[in-house]
Amino acid sequence: MKTAKAYRHLFQQITGIYEEREARNIARIVFEDAFGIHNLNGEDLFPADLTKQLQVIAQRLLKGEPLQYILGQADFYGLKFFVTPDTLIPRAETEELVYEILQEHVAGTARSVLDIGTGTGCIPLVLKQERPQWAVTGVDVSPDALKVAHRNAAHLGLSADFQLANILEEAAWATLSTYDIVVSNPPYIPPSEARLMPEHVLQHEPHLALFTDTEDALVFYRAIARLARQRLAPGGKLYFELNEFNGYEVLSLVESEDFKDVELRKDMSGKIRILSARQPDQ
Repeated sequence: MKTAKAYRHLFQQITGIYEEREARNIARIVFEDAFGIHNLNGEDLFPADLTKQLQVIAQRLLKGEPLQYILGQADFYGLKFFVTPDTLIPRAETEELVYEILQEHVAGTARSVLDIGTGTGCIPLVLKQERPQWAVTGVDVSPDALKVAHRNAAHLGLSADFQLANILEEAAWATLSTYDIVVSNPPYIPPSEARLMPEHVLQHEPHLALFTDTEDALVFYRAIARLARQRLAPGGKLYFELNEFNGYEVLSLVESEDFKDVELRKDMSGKIRILSARQPDQ
């Protein structure tokens, strides 16, 4: 079978569960990242020894398993990160959060960063890649997620401090330093909203990183805002990624902690997805 036909066959197989544009993109990534084949319209024969692997990938896709977990990697801000079912798949909205941080803190100035709920480590590691003079720390409650973060740091050749911590336990804050930037994309989905989630997310992505333990959707934002008031240097910045529907609630609680310049920002889709705030100077 020729490569072009194999590509079209995979695309047609998965079009039933993905929209056409997404199906075409997924099929392209499979051939490029799994097989190293970039010419999808040529007359070359598809290697026979890869046929079984292609069939397995197609079967897993048809069951709704995310492509990133099948391939074991995800693209984020121009870098490739290892991902496992112990970590959330890095998303485009988080790329916009990283972009905002980089725009506000120019190269050449040293900064210390704390990322809470670091998962793959994608936020601190991209910041380290773009700002080599920064010192970056990531904390997570999941030991398995931290193994992935360490693996990503080693693979990318970047230095980062990853720590195990449950940020909801104030005793854990004692191990933390003082930072110029605190950033987090915390769990914000209450259990009652699980039924509204896409099936492939519920079945495959880690609930620990998605859902709060109770119906209090702001529990992590509240704790992190208090932590940031203690651990941010004077004039330091707090950044949150938001559920598009809870921005104003998070804004109110951050303002109640006496942060200054609290601001909501929209993503490229026009949805409120980012909050920034400044620690008072004194």
